[in-house]
Amino acid sequence: MTAAFSSVPPSSASSASSAPSAPSAPSAPFASGPSAPLAPSNVSARAARADSPWIRRWNDGAASRLTLICLPHAGGSAGFYRPWAALLPPEVELLAIQYPGREERFEDPGAADMAELVGAIADAVLPLLDRPYALFGHSMGSAVAWELAHELERRRVSGPRRLFASGRAAPGTAVTGQLHRQDDDVLGAELARLGGTSREVLDDPGLRDLVLTAVRHDYRIIETYRPSPRPPLACPVHVLTGDADPELGAERSRDRAGGWAGLTTARTEVRVFPGDHFYLTPRRREVVATVLRRMDPSLSTGARTWPSTP
Repeated sequence: MTAAFSSVPPSSASSASSAPSAPSAPSAPFASGPSAPLAPSNVSARAARADSPWIRRWNDGAASRLTLICLPHAGGSAGFYRPWAALLPPEVELLAIQYPGREERFEDPGAADMAELVGAIADAVLPLLDRPYALFGHSMGSAVAWELAHELERRRVSGPRRLFASGRAAPGTAVTGQLHRQDDDVLGAELARLGGTSREVLDDPGLRDLVLTAVRHDYRIIETYRPSPRPPLACPVHVLTGDADPELGAERSRDRAGGWAGLTTARTEVRVFPGDHFYLTPRRREVVATVLRRMDPSLSTGARTWPSTP
């Protein structure tokens, strides 16, 4: 059974280290009432705007009125979110971010640091933010999502209506190490500890090398990342984790929502699922249903046929 609890931002009487916050209000869904589906010409124009190596999408967005932008974990790819496409209703367009250095982007040079990575992602998604959107990031992706929200705000773009942070404590509070400097055996052992990477992959020298190359690059970014002080976001933050996740887990997530409660003036909610760091794979349907309910209570999951394109 999943567990859920909510926390609200601290009052002005909180300690000086806490970010200032405004009085919380009940979180509201996205703008009410679906907008008209895009006309065919606009659909083509939108597809052209989405023609970026940074973006993977599995529908044309013709009937969509909301956008969900998903950021992968360290070493992960956009394909991690492809199964979600079959669970989302037509009203929600799924945009998954493809980091360089993996899959079809294997030969693309990686970003030097978090700022460069986020800047490139912002460039890619900016032409597609013509409708309300939410950000979902797992593990390292949660930090990328938080930075992306601030980068878009810096560019004077309307912020996300929701931020979903999965499997990682808040930027500035998450524990980091030096795994990117360790040898392949140590890095492989870390992947085995977290789960999510099959033993067959780790035991195959060729596949293992490909996976560890991407993982090492991403670990370098997240382990050398030092977030700058920022004003809190104005959107609700929803923290999702597995009860046995060694990176966050049920116990730590109760401490001001893993630190996320101090990063927004809106409501913060925590949802704990059974499972480890990659709880969202076996609990995919529950996770997607949770995201949809928070985006707009009128939305529901429903199985659809897979798209024909890869």
